[in-house]
Amino acid sequence: MERPQPRAGDLSWRLSSHPITLLFFLGFRISSLLFYILGSLFTQNFILVFIVTILLLAADFYYLKNIAGRRLVGLRWWNEVNTASGDSHWVFESQDRSGSAESGAPSQNATDKRFFWLALYAQPAWWVVLAIVSVVRLSNPIWLSLIVIALILTITNTLAFSRCDKFSQASSLASSAMYSGGMAKSLAGGLFSRLFRG
Repeated sequence: MERPQPRAGDLSWRLSSHPITLLFFLGFRISSLLFYILGSLFTQNFILVFIVTILLLAADFYYLKNIAGRRLVGLRWWNEVNTASGDSHWVFESQDRSGSAESGAPSQNATDKRFFWLALYAQPAWWVVLAIVSVVRLSNPIWLSLIVIALILTITNTLAFSRCDKFSQASSLASSAMYSGGMAKSLAGGLFSRLFRG
């Protein structure tokens, strides 16, 4: 009996445009959870579990923010601080992934996109479940501190990429409205004719 061929958008890493990036992304996402669960079950050495889990979470945060987000879905974000006022604001950047001929950009791979968003939202959910289990088990409250740090890191990336995606969709909608119907040409032509008409 033949196995059915995977279709675009299926959860199969073989369909990915960037399989190495995807495997590292999923590896970092899963490793911090697994190490915490296995470490809390099989050892009571909190310091070892804390340090290794924090290192895995930091690697996941960095890799997701700077590499996987850009390569898998074309999104990137960072936080800038105005040194004069001390105010900070988030900056969002997105690549054109429409795959249109005039943009020359590659199209969005449905498998990469699906893996990315599923893993992005699943990890904070799993940390919330682990927090509830930790509270219900009445385990040592110091274990809960590690879960809080994990939630802060994962929710920060989740919120930032969600906002970046919304910003990307809004800017692509605005640019397609301006350029698709020749609206920009007519606005520019009308503006110049009024300026030079006298």
